Amino acid sequence: MLRHLRIRDFAIIDELELELAGEFVVLTGETGAGKSILVDAVELILGGRAETTFVRAQAQAALIEADFSVSPETYAVLQPLLEAEGLADEAGQLTLGREIRREGRNICRVNGRSVSLNLLREIGERLVDVHGQSEHLSLLRVGEHLDLLDRFGHLDGVRAEYEAGYALLSQVRKQLGALRQTERDAARRSEFLAFQIQEIESAKIRPGEETALAEERTRLANAEQLASLAAEAASSLDEAIDERPTAVDRLGEAVAGLQSLARVDPSLAQLPLEVQALLEQTADLAKRLRQYRETIEFNPHRLDEVEERLGLLKGLMRKYGDNLPAVLAHAEAARHELETITHAEERLAELSAQEDQLLHALGAAAQALSQARASAGERLASGIEGELEDLRMPGARFGVELQQQADPQGVFIDGQRVAIHAHGADRGEFLVAPNPGEGLKPLVKIASGGETSRLMLGLKSVLARADRTPTLIFDEIDQGIGGRVGGIVGFKLWRLARQHQVLCVTHLPQLAAYADQHFRVEKVQRAGRTFTTIGPLSQAERLAELALMLGGAGEANARSAAELVAQAEADKATPPAP
Repeated sequence: MLRHLRIRDFAIIDELELELAGEFVVLTGETGAGKSILVDAVELILGGRAETTFVRAQAQAALIEADFSVSPETYAVLQPLLEAEGLADEAGQLTLGREIRREGRNICRVNGRSVSLNLLREIGERLVDVHGQSEHLSLLRVGEHLDLLDRFGHLDGVRAEYEAGYALLSQVRKQLGALRQTERDAARRSEFLAFQIQEIESAKIRPGEETALAEERTRLANAEQLASLAAEAASSLDEAIDERPTAVDRLGEAVAGLQSLARVDPSLAQLPLEVQALLEQTADLAKRLRQYRETIEFNPHRLDEVEERLGLLKGLMRKYGDNLPAVLAHAEAARHELETITHAEERLAELSAQEDQLLHALGAAAQALSQARASAGERLASGIEGELEDLRMPGARFGVELQQQADPQGVFIDGQRVAIHAHGADRGEFLVAPNPGEGLKPLVKIASGGETSRLMLGLKSVLARADRTPTLIFDEIDQGIGGRVGGIVGFKLWRLARQHQVLCVTHLPQLAAYADQHFRVEKVQRAGRTFTTIGPLSQAERLAELALMLGGAGEANARSAAELVAQAEADKATPPAP
């Protein structure tokens, strides 16, 4: 719901802040005071067209901001969009903003962050409907008529059954499409897969082979150097050169010396044992170095074989994967795909039979949903026509058009193949005939103005629980109606405000008397400039305003104003069943 509206340097508004507390809010004031300017400002928040003429004279930019408190249901609809754009802040709170600069640039914001105009419009249309000279009207979006009808008719269960079948059919058709495409390319693809499998299998890849071959190549390529270094290290350990003692000799001398030392000081008895262990390790190391030296092979032919094998493996990795496990995994996947191609005909037959069964079952579900929609459409039309009669539109008619289209690939309904979509086989649209003798026409083509606003009020009154738009704004709804009908309209707006927040710009005191919160809009002059001001009215101020709307500040009008409020309060206390 719209809770706070801030406007600065917009048209003849200098600076304005509006706190909305009531569920049914009316704005009144003399013609030209600026009531519709407020509606224009809200439309900009919803992504409406911005013009530099909106910027107040001598100002550089106009700014409009609106704070909304959002119900969990509405926030759940908006949350994926907000999170995808990084706009989700505090759940249940949302701020929309629009800045129009004199040089022509305009900036859209959601929760203080700049966004595109399309995104602002997409979010705004979920929050507010403006009824009047407006494009921001959910009931004029034909794509939503079917959803509204289903919610009105409480068709969730029937629709869910259909949608589950539709999802399963979509999966089967996706598999069929892939298989048919595979079948068309089967021969060429089979040869290609067989070649890949044969190439990989003929290589007879062994786990860890690449690492072992790389190590062997290193040894073969450096055989002479490795042999020389190993021999030199072994000689240093246990071969005397020029009568110099070896490492083994020196360690043996150390053992003997420490044994003598330990006989004198028994506390050092462990030392000769430790050095003896070093002596044995050194001798063993020298032995292993000589053994290693003997394994080194000067074999250019083997080096060529290793290089060739590594080249083969690297070639396979360039084609089929970053490493040998990936190459083997590719071969396995190719075998699986080849098997699928081989058995594609059998699988195609199975899936085709499953598709046929689903088409018949889904056709039954679609037909049940269509019949339920037709019944709900009749109830909806009856309810709306009753509302329109109350609003002094006798003879106005309403209808729901449900159409189906033939499709050779569609579901079976009464022996015919009918096109389907995610929500059924129907294309739904609301039709109206505002005046007697006129044929039903699409709702989107009716004339705008007060008659349209009353028509929308009738629709909203019946669809109150199905329509999820939280805030409704009615502009010019009292155009062409008198005081008696004004009271009826006022009560219907108040009743509608039990499910939605309703804002209404009006000239009729009979309508305004039903408000939960009443604002007066005035145009004043200060220092040679014109300003629009707006403020909430106390009970006494409200009675005075209603008296002025009735014709003047006289005693008779004051009594009439009090009677209007008393009658409205009585109607609110005992409202008839909607």
